[in-house]
Amino acid sequence: MQKAIFLDRDGVINEDYGYVYKKEDFKFREGIFEVLKSFQNKGYKLFIITNQSGIARGFYSEDEFHNLMEWVKKEFEKQGIKITDYGFCPHHPEITGVCECRKPSPKMILDLANEYNIDLKNSIMIGDSKRDIEAGQKARVGKNILVGKDGNIFDIISKKGIL
Repeated sequence: MQKAIFLDRDGVINEDYGYVYKKEDFKFREGIFEVLKSFQNKGYKLFIITNQSGIARGFYSEDEFHNLMEWVKKEFEKQGIKITDYGFCPHHPEITGVCECRKPSPKMILDLANEYNIDLKNSIMIGDSKRDIEAGQKARVGKNILVGKDGNIFDIISKKGIL
């Protein structure tokens, strides 16, 4: 079985300006390339899991979301980093009703773990909200790391002692 890093997108991978769906609005967080390169070098597969209520709200389409995510993956590839896959929830409970996939549900993590034979006990969830951490805990991810929305993400993760 393979160990993995599960990362929230907005606020962890990129600056969270609210409903980011265009590459010109996507700003990678300082230090994210170094963090993911370090984890990749330690043998972790990399996954992004993200709630995207902007789809349910009609701010952007699923196609626009997927186009951005493919661009994000290519930007990581340019840095020698492979994002194995991503999961997303396009719902919002007040608009589309309650769903099974929206964090803090562990469904996105569990689905990716099952598909890629991931050892959750030796994996890490990194998020910037309580619901990210709760999703990791419900999925029984071994370590769940809450990071702030500001600062160099490499420095933040390094200080937590997991790099």
